[in-house]
Amino acid sequence: MPADRSAPTAASQPPGGHGAEPGEWEQAGVRLGLEGELATVTLCHPQRRNAQTPAMWRALAAVGRSLPGTVRVVVLRAEGVSFSAGLDRAMFTPDGIPGEPGFTALARADDAALDAAIAAYQDAFTWWRRPDLVTVAAVQGHAVGAGFQLALACDLRVVAEDAQFAMKETSLGLVPDLAGTKPLTALVGYARALEICATGRWVHADEAVRTGLANLAVPAAELDAAARDLAAALLAAPRAAVNETKALLQGAAARTYDDQRAAERAAQARRLRDLSGLGD
Repeated sequence: MPADRSAPTAASQPPGGHGAEPGEWEQAGVRLGLEGELATVTLCHPQRRNAQTPAMWRALAAVGRSLPGTVRVVVLRAEGVSFSAGLDRAMFTPDGIPGEPGFTALARADDAALDAAIAAYQDAFTWWRRPDLVTVAAVQGHAVGAGFQLALACDLRVVAEDAQFAMKETSLGLVPDLAGTKPLTALVGYARALEICATGRWVHADEAVRTGLANLAVPAAELDAAARDLAAALLAAPRAAVNETKALLQGAAARTYDDQRAAERAAQARRLRDLSGLGD
């Protein structure tokens, strides 16, 4: 959950709010743009290096719930020099963020309440891998802690050559808890994932591409164009075929070889019948 202690502060909203309206989303640092089948989610607190707060997480979760069914591809980008400097440093202070439970209050909660609070935070990070969407993170500058995990939430990552990832939670005595550990391990393997998390070191763009953490690195000035080009390529294929392929690949690690072959046959049967006009 937490990240760099030097991360600047970000806006908040009263507890109990759900970030349900676009105006509230932008106050919390999130903006949504829609262009037909493409949605663009922008972190828009560049003056605070897009530091994350519970209000931002509520807004991100609300964006996911609000997407029209016509959207097929989502690009996640950020304004300013950093993708996200991680958790708002005010969360580490005794006073915390006004209107939000700080770490001390969370620690004092009973097990059920604490689990529910963290689960609610995770909602901002889980919808990006929905089977009906393909999501692309465009990452520049620093992606620290919660910022790293938000980039990991997406299916694909395009990074600027100045991108730097770090998972600082363990260095602060905590653990990454925003749904980032599974995709990180799947992308780079257990040993490298453990080393990245346990040391909190920086992973630069060239290593990210070399290890499979990122799909592509480009000059910073070309980042938005590269993400849009990838989105256009993803939109060129029929939606049902992309969704079926994504489901096959997402489930592959948990299946045996024979089970995966069976899943391929079932998926292809659905596609053939659909293309022949014989589907449900």
